[in-house]
Amino acid sequence: MLPPKISHSQLKIATFNLFNYLEPPNAYYEFERIYSLEQWQKKQHWIANYLNEYQPDIIGFQEVFSIESLKALVEKQGYNHFAVVDEPHIEDDFIYSKPVVAIASKFAIIQTNSVKVNNELASLIGLSDEFSFTRQLLRATIDIPHLGHTDCYVVHFKSKRSMIEYDEQNANQSAEKTIIETLKAQVVGGWGSTVQRGSEATLLMAEIISRREQTQYPIILLGDFNHPLDDGVLNQLLTNTLRFASTSDCDKYLAKYCLQDAWQLSQKVALNNTTYANKNHEKLDGNTLLVSNSREANQQKTAERIPTHYFAGKGSVLDYILLSCEFDASNHNSLYQVSNHQTYDKHLINPIFDYDGESTDHGIVLVTLTLRS
Repeated sequence: MLPPKISHSQLKIATFNLFNYLEPPNAYYEFERIYSLEQWQKKQHWIANYLNEYQPDIIGFQEVFSIESLKALVEKQGYNHFAVVDEPHIEDDFIYSKPVVAIASKFAIIQTNSVKVNNELASLIGLSDEFSFTRQLLRATIDIPHLGHTDCYVVHFKSKRSMIEYDEQNANQSAEKTIIETLKAQVVGGWGSTVQRGSEATLLMAEIISRREQTQYPIILLGDFNHPLDDGVLNQLLTNTLRFASTSDCDKYLAKYCLQDAWQLSQKVALNNTTYANKNHEKLDGNTLLVSNSREANQQKTAERIPTHYFAGKGSVLDYILLSCEFDASNHNSLYQVSNHQTYDKHLINPIFDYDGESTDHGIVLVTLTLRS
């Protein structure tokens, strides 16, 4: 007799930048940027097709202008739980700016809040009293099977667009002067955006740690980070060491309060599975054959990570899912492991205009979490 099937032995989590999701006849940013009815229907159809094919259980969305439209769309796909914590800015009754993030879930959302800036910490790192997140960051506490209440954060950090815009249409100055002033605006404004983005990540991580201490809930952080994780600006999201820590339990506590990149967790699982399979395969007549050096080397190779965004012909990873230790197979307290990490990018590298013409300029990141036996 076969053992009974365990309900929800797999979960799927996705982050999805919708790219100017705004229902016509409204305009995004400028009055002429309005989808035609045909374009809007194509965009809606594309999103619905992805959800229907890949069936994520929880999705974090970015660049949402039309909140009610998105809520209705995902509800038709089986997402009965939907939340936002902010509204876009509207000028002249139809020009929208400052899109918001949203979350959709097949599991009950118990509580939703915006993440608040800790003004004391902000002051300590030299930020002004008026510092705020570029876009409100969303925290939804979701009742996930086998995990219980889990805090899911959806973010869209400050873009790389310069915070200073210089008007180049000044007819009274030379071409060289225009270039000089534009260059200064780009250098200073670009750094300002980097400081803003890094500060957002830093203050968010501090709030995540405080919240974890208070509730002990597992953590899922997902969204468009607008920056790679590996060049220093956002490194604090993956902090896993302490300088001068003296407690013998340091590693245990760090594992509890720190986050890990779902991609890296998936690679660890894949490597362990390959090693285990090879060991079993090489047992012959009770004797274990030695693994060759070349095979060991091949096992250590990490699969190439797929970019989630392209600019000026260069790909980069901007969209991430970070997880707490409950999803780390190497942690003895974990309940799930990251069995698959996938970036959907067909519309970026080989688009079919009739189908992908109104899709999105980001890849969609999806992780599969499998219940550990």
